[in-house]
Amino acid sequence: MDGLGPLLPDYGGACIDAVVPALVDLTIDAPEWMPPELLDAEQVVVLVLDGLGWTQFEQHRAVLPALASLSGRSITSVTPTTTATALTSITTGLTPGVHGVVGYRMRVDGRVLNVLRWNAEGRDMRDAIPPESTQPHPAFEGQRPVVITRAEFRDTGFTRAHLAQTRHFGWRMPSTLVAEVAGALRRNEPFIYAYYDGIDKIAHEFGLGEHYLAELRAADRIVAELVETLPAGAALVVISDHGQVDVGDNVITPDASVLAHVATQSGEGRFRWLHARPGHARHLFEAASAHHSDTGWVVSVDQVIDEGWFGPVVTDAARARLGDVALVAREVVSYVDPADTGLYELRARHGSLTADEMLVPFLVATRH
Repeated sequence: MDGLGPLLPDYGGACIDAVVPALVDLTIDAPEWMPPELLDAEQVVVLVLDGLGWTQFEQHRAVLPALASLSGRSITSVTPTTTATALTSITTGLTPGVHGVVGYRMRVDGRVLNVLRWNAEGRDMRDAIPPESTQPHPAFEGQRPVVITRAEFRDTGFTRAHLAQTRHFGWRMPSTLVAEVAGALRRNEPFIYAYYDGIDKIAHEFGLGEHYLAELRAADRIVAELVETLPAGAALVVISDHGQVDVGDNVITPDASVLAHVATQSGEGRFRWLHARPGHARHLFEAASAHHSDTGWVVSVDQVIDEGWFGPVVTDAARARLGDVALVAREVVSYVDPADTGLYELRARHGSLTADEMLVPFLVATRH
């Protein structure tokens, strides 16, 4: 990693939040970076490959023949570069400061909510923190397209938060994903959204080594099959929510002098929000800057908002979910929060604003 500043999202430009509105709302002006043949397509399939950053795509073109054959470019993700936030921006077409899903773990009503699990303190929060009011904006401009994602995701809190009022078709194996897309195309569905999480899952558990390469090949075969299923007049768009950084064992526990000012933490390892004890925000920022500026960007919540990290508008609801000071990893490290645990130690991670995490593919295949 270099010593340059963070790479901010291109809100209003080539960013993942602009993709869905341009494809489902024909009344808006299409972005100049979208190819005309895509906008003229009679049917569009949007496939989200979770965790495939542009840097990783460019580095591994040799094992991605189907993806490498598509036309396209890089676009930016959002802040933070994490699944919960980015997928919500993709489906709603809104910046995080507006839709309010501001991280993987965010403070809501005094609790730190794990958005993907929709739990807090080990308890299901779907009743206590209703997903539909936590993120009230409609997906896909209020239309009800076919959504093809894992079958077990159907009733999760996060699905209700970012995919409410859509028509859910579940897949249990990747072959079923392809079959479901093919069926929707035969039914002349004009817009189809599909989501595949294999790349992200393998990278988290195994890093960006041998297992990752095997998964890239498997995902590329899915893309190849989807291209083959396209009828005349249809298009496939492949995007992602974020890239990855192989952190491995490079984990940092915030210094004791920092934690002395912390009431709780949220966010994730590469975008760690520190929530100050009452009256300690200034001391927290000073201590964090003194001890962790060598590995990350130490920023106050005011700076984040003023510089538009979460978009030009940050609602009161979104603002209340942010911490006071953020540790945003610049180097290949992760900041530890003992409360942020899972089934295994994550090796590849994301969340920060480096090019490896922020830039994602926008790739297109059309069938004439």
